[in-house]
Amino acid sequence: MQFDDDAGLDTSQVQDRRGSRLPGGRATLGGGLAGLIALVAGLFFGIGPNELGLTDTDQSPEPNASPAERVQERCRTGQDANSREDCRTVAVVNSAQSFWQQEFRRRGAAYERAPTVLFTGRADTACGAATSAVGPFYCPGDRKVYLDLDFFRELRTKFGSSGGPFAQAYVVAHEYGHHVQNLTGTLSRSQGGRPGADSGSVKVELQADCYAGVWARHATDTPQESTGRPLITSLTEADVRDGLDAAAAVGDDRIQERFQGRVTPESWTHGSSAQRQQWFSTGFRTGNMARCDTFR
Repeated sequence: MQFDDDAGLDTSQVQDRRGSRLPGGRATLGGGLAGLIALVAGLFFGIGPNELGLTDTDQSPEPNASPAERVQERCRTGQDANSREDCRTVAVVNSAQSFWQQEFRRRGAAYERAPTVLFTGRADTACGAATSAVGPFYCPGDRKVYLDLDFFRELRTKFGSSGGPFAQAYVVAHEYGHHVQNLTGTLSRSQGGRPGADSGSVKVELQADCYAGVWARHATDTPQESTGRPLITSLTEADVRDGLDAAAAVGDDRIQERFQGRVTPESWTHGSSAQRQQWFSTGFRTGNMARCDTFR
């Protein structure tokens, strides 16, 4: 995946809260099986961490990032995105939101931009407090995506993904799929009811995978308003394979087998590896969000 070296990045779409970790007052995630269940439920989930039973004993405000860490200082062009992980995140956010803004306009609707918040260790959100252990998530309460960039390393080391720039882009695009669901009214179908292979939460997650695929299909032909040119200039078959590999790595069956040694479909919240790959592929192949009806 390559970005237009000369394109300017819109860093206003990313809030950089990285910095020193808070002393004490950390959001708590239980160890053992309870922690595993929270991790599996929280990873790429579409609702806030308080719904997963994660609480914070100290609601002290998060520290601001030091000036040296802010993306506003470092991430100015596509060339920066081609060389830095945090700048690449800014570029993917820009690309995804440009696509969805244009897609909503084409359908006669209005798209509301959602910022991504980069944090270290812990984030306080309108949905509650959470540590990095729950993985990236979207909070409908404040309409923001939350991401600790250390997760991309764990995607390889803990979950066995091949990694790569587009694997990271898939993660970000999936979370913006949840924002699209929030705007269109389908995100609420993840809440209530029991987990399981046919649950509402699984269908919501698979639809977000499909929406990520739709964006990817159009990533190299979606013009940026500032330049009239696509921000992403190249997306190869190898990139798409990295995205599919990441989708498989976070399938419920793969995670359960890896961490608890058995697969229990009755507790699924996100879908199997095969399902996640299938729905991303559906979105990528068709480029049509109308083909992402996982509820039928």
